[in-house]
Amino acid sequence: MSIALPPPYDRLNRHSMLPEASHDESARMNFLANMNAHIGTALFPGVSTAYENCAKPAFEKEHGRAPATSIEVREAIKPEPAFQFWSAFRLNTQETRQQVGREFVFRRIDGLIAKAKEMNEGSKRLRLDSSVEIPRYISEVDNHVMPGSYYTEVLPDDISAPANYESGHYTTVAGGTGPKSDLVGRTMAKWLKDTRPDFAPKRIIDMGGGAGFNTLPIAEAYPDAEVWVVDVAAPMLRYGHARAKEMGVDNVIFQQADAETVDIEPDSADLVLSAMFFHETSTKAVKGLLQKCNDLLVPGGMMLHMEQPNFDPDTTPFEKFVRDWDSWYNAEPFWAKLHTMDVIDEMVAAGFEAGSTFEASAPVDRTSDTYPAWAKSVSRHSHEAKMRETAEKPNPKKAGGMYMFGAYKQAS
Repeated sequence: MSIALPPPYDRLNRHSMLPEASHDESARMNFLANMNAHIGTALFPGVSTAYENCAKPAFEKEHGRAPATSIEVREAIKPEPAFQFWSAFRLNTQETRQQVGREFVFRRIDGLIAKAKEMNEGSKRLRLDSSVEIPRYISEVDNHVMPGSYYTEVLPDDISAPANYESGHYTTVAGGTGPKSDLVGRTMAKWLKDTRPDFAPKRIIDMGGGAGFNTLPIAEAYPDAEVWVVDVAAPMLRYGHARAKEMGVDNVIFQQADAETVDIEPDSADLVLSAMFFHETSTKAVKGLLQKCNDLLVPGGMMLHMEQPNFDPDTTPFEKFVRDWDSWYNAEPFWAKLHTMDVIDEMVAAGFEAGSTFEASAPVDRTSDTYPAWAKSVSRHSHEAKMRETAEKPNPKKAGGMYMFGAYKQAS
């Protein structure tokens, strides 16, 4: 039987801000990556079988109907050992990934902080502001069960959170985002180049861009643009600026601010974007962020956001339950709510004209010469993607690929 294997950990792009792994540390990362792939590809079918053969019939017998919501599916399947094992294993692997990553980073933290300070000193492109308040949707959650989330500082000039994120992100996605963990940014950049070949933005703003993993491919695609990463987390920005400098990308400003209220001139950006940011905010913040996008864009400017697609009319209750798992067990409480929001309605409510809004599916750019030929794209989310492949899709723009939504600001 053919077994899909992720690329080995030593194929990650190495730069001076990324801790160098020992043999045993690489082995741990490889084990966790393969375990995540196993959970998504080998264990999950048992959950589906347990639902169809046990949980769903039991619910139907008691209620005279099938489960109608993700909550009802969850309550019905909770007693099933297959679900309990899969869910506990999935969470335990995520918690172990954080433990291993933090141990990995803190063994080297003094040298990493010193290197970042050396790279960042005197730069006008790193703009920190200690007065920035951390929004509640960040401060009250350890996102991805990462202790302290992205913003907590346990040492002066701390960069441990982003170093841990980049070091261990590979295990969560089994290397699927590429050696630079920038799959989303590369895909967005390629889509922009393919669909708008004459687009020449002067200013680009990445909202909630963190350490700029997905910003750098955009900045490299448009080297003449002034690119901003806006984020509330100082450790992410310190690390991101040093990382960008190390990689030779010199047109990115790292600004500490709340993206919803950032002090950048209105009508000044040709492109405002985000990559997997909205699901870590809140209903109120989504509305405010979309309004801020409209405010920042020049007339005719473009807004583009990558996220998981919201639920379609054909999305089954079981699929909703599976896709909402992270909201209940992986410290991403807004994940489930975002799935139910109509992004077109939200963009119109934020001031964009209905005819200017769009949803799109971009072919995912998974190619990389640094990965061996036998490596495959496998991850703990494989089962979710497979469900979308087999579902009826009344909206073809959500049919496979990477989902994005956006709008153009009305030209004056």
